[in-house]
Amino acid sequence: MHLPIYLDNHATTRCDPRVVEAMLPYFSEHFGNASSVTHAFGWRARDALEAALGTIAAALGADARDLWLTSGATEANNLALFGAARARRGRAAHIVTCTTEHPSILDSCRALEKEEVRVSVLPVNRAGLVSPDAVAAAIESDTVLVSIAHANAEIGVLQPIAEIAELTRARGVPLHTDATQSLGKVQVDVAALGVDLLSCSAHKLYGPKGIGALFVRRRPRVPLVPILYGGGSERDLRSGTAPVALAVGFARACEIAVDELEPEGLRVGGLRDRLLERLSSELPSIRRNGEAENVLPGNLNLCFEGVEGEALLLGLPELALSSGSACSSSRREPSHVLRALGLGRERALSSIRFGLGRFNTAEEIEFAADRIVEQVQRLRSVSPLWDDRRA
Repeated sequence: MHLPIYLDNHATTRCDPRVVEAMLPYFSEHFGNASSVTHAFGWRARDALEAALGTIAAALGADARDLWLTSGATEANNLALFGAARARRGRAAHIVTCTTEHPSILDSCRALEKEEVRVSVLPVNRAGLVSPDAVAAAIESDTVLVSIAHANAEIGVLQPIAEIAELTRARGVPLHTDATQSLGKVQVDVAALGVDLLSCSAHKLYGPKGIGALFVRRRPRVPLVPILYGGGSERDLRSGTAPVALAVGFARACEIAVDELEPEGLRVGGLRDRLLERLSSELPSIRRNGEAENVLPGNLNLCFEGVEGEALLLGLPELALSSGSACSSSRREPSHVLRALGLGRERALSSIRFGLGRFNTAEEIEFAADRIVEQVQRLRSVSPLWDDRRA
């Protein structure tokens, strides 16, 4: 066992050595530009790119013609939201989303409001679930998009996307879902989910950073306009030189994840349950945030009452953990996701997110549990706040 132990797999994952091996030739030997159509270097790159697109699309149950590569899920989310809103070309536009979305959705919505796009941000219940009926009720005549994430990055809850899709389809409104956290960890199939747009990113499923994709259904085609211009390399919707090596890595990561999905989900879920069992049995007053069922197998978000989360993290240098989304973890503010569940400021700041993954072992989980118990007990022993609660 090597220290520190990485338990922050919702932030990013280690690139699988099998993925690195697949990519390496395309950084050196096969370095051509896939848009160069006049020589063998370009032809080889184009063949590799097309094969990669086919593999990534297959992991989504999609057709490669429906897939656009991006720099990551943040760009894919931006393309979905800005692309749909601006396609109205000056006419009124309205977007529906919910309070627990990733900052790349919520911040995009705030930016669109400055362009006079109206945004409805729906609440979630204490489990973190949005009501499909509330989504349907929020749709108006000028609604251009509904955007609800498949899995939440902090509490791991899986939203009822297929149920929401039935309602949005009946109203003729496209549904976008951010599947960044779910792809490679649970079954993701665009047909079964019924979505019209879907965002994903390679670095969340043991692939390289710097590449993601946006699925855009062709029939019926969702109207989108580009947010990047210059060259039209990605069939006029997304300009830029295709990163062939990263695409090959993304494809290999998808291939491995699909092949190992069920056994790996059971293994990681078992480790997560063991960690929860240890902490629950040895520490009083810890609470699980969000839904206990229908969550990502590696996710566990816990509130340690009477303990400041930041102090707990600082006291565990052997463990790589976080208090929430990597995109907002540098801010000394309670998680917007946990506040949306109804947690007060104190409990939200006492919460830690665990993200278990492919390279974690049973030995690591036992060690992590030992250290967390030890550190929580130490912090509580010097906390007047905890003494007051016990009195």
